[in-house]
Amino acid sequence: MIEDEVKTLAQGPNFAALTTLMPGGQPQTHVMWVHCDDEHVLINTEVHRRKFKNVEADPRVTVAIWDADNPYRFAEVRGRVVETITGPDALASINAMSNKYVGTDYQPQIESERVILKIAPDRQIAR
Repeated sequence: MIEDEVKTLAQGPNFAALTTLMPGGQPQTHVMWVHCDDEHVLINTEVHRRKFKNVEADPRVTVAIWDADNPYRFAEVRGRVVETITGPDALASINAMSNKYVGTDYQPQIESERVILKIAPDRQIAR
């Protein structure tokens, strides 16, 4: 279950930092759009990207979400990617996120295939 404060931040137009683990164990962090449902934090990327390859090899991730209006208000979710979704659902997801953040469907060229990373929390904190 996603805690209320985490859900509020993830469902608003707030950015997140997704940290994955590279093959050698070093962390890699990207600023991302984020969303959630009642059970999972949701990140949308493409299958050719390093972050996707990282979670295929090691599903452990950390997502930090900060309030766009007050960056001292934030949440951290540590967990695992427990499911990936491609196809029309992933495309609909990136369009919904794009509308949330910029007010239009996703404009950049899709280079491979969109994929939703469903992250189940092991630990959640909000401040």
